[in-house]
Amino acid sequence: MKPIVITPVTSNTPNSSNAPQHGWLNKVPEITLTFWVIKMMSTTVGETAADYLSFHLHVGMINTSIIMGVFLLFALWVQLKQSQYRPGAYWSVVVLISIFGTLVTDILTDKLDVPLPVSTAVFSALLAATFAYWFSKERTLSIHSIVTLKRELFYWLAILFTFALGTAVGDWVSEDMNVGYGISAIVFGGLITLIGLAFYRFKANAVLCFWLAYILTRPLGASIGDLLSQPIRKGGLGFGTTSTSIVFLAIIIALVAYLSVRAKQQKSQ
Repeated sequence: MKPIVITPVTSNTPNSSNAPQHGWLNKVPEITLTFWVIKMMSTTVGETAADYLSFHLHVGMINTSIIMGVFLLFALWVQLKQSQYRPGAYWSVVVLISIFGTLVTDILTDKLDVPLPVSTAVFSALLAATFAYWFSKERTLSIHSIVTLKRELFYWLAILFTFALGTAVGDWVSEDMNVGYGISAIVFGGLITLIGLAFYRFKANAVLCFWLAYILTRPLGASIGDLLSQPIRKGGLGFGTTSTSIVFLAIIIALVAYLSVRAKQQKSQ
């Protein structure tokens, strides 16, 4: 698929040089339709897998968070060791960080009784602070210049907060506001469409549009996941967390395998 290129914001200051360091190439993928499909499905898996592990297997949210945190740290270590974007390593971190971010918000809500509006405000502030500090050090928030360890660490911290924030926003709208999973999916899908229109039609800032869309795909994916997995009496379609998680995870694996094969073919040409 033809990549949708986002032009990075650059500066002439030494800290913002886009020249790769230590032989690194860019560590994240081009923004294509495949990127957004895998991203959305990873958020759905994050929602359904967290519920499956915590409740259906009776592991509990705290224990599940610890287990997923260990897996996430290992996957992140593997990703950080790469010198360029590799689909398997990259998307493993995204799926695991989706599950972990979901659990963080669920623990705050269900175990610590933190209201979802408060969680939304806190994660929004943390994400804004991350972006502000990232930009103050690197003079760019573009994902097409993730060519140093520092930038990649900023990137993954921002990703973690987007997942936690998206979970809080999605649950707030669909459950606290009693909007329902289907309507929530339509609302968040519509907002993403408007962002796409602003970018393509009105030439809105590419970096801003990317991060806004990235945040909103989390509640979109979570709403779709809940719609598919939750019982009919709760407003879902009743497919269950097991079936939904397996199907979406299988699609993610197939798409990542396709990207890996295509990357190898491009290198050999």
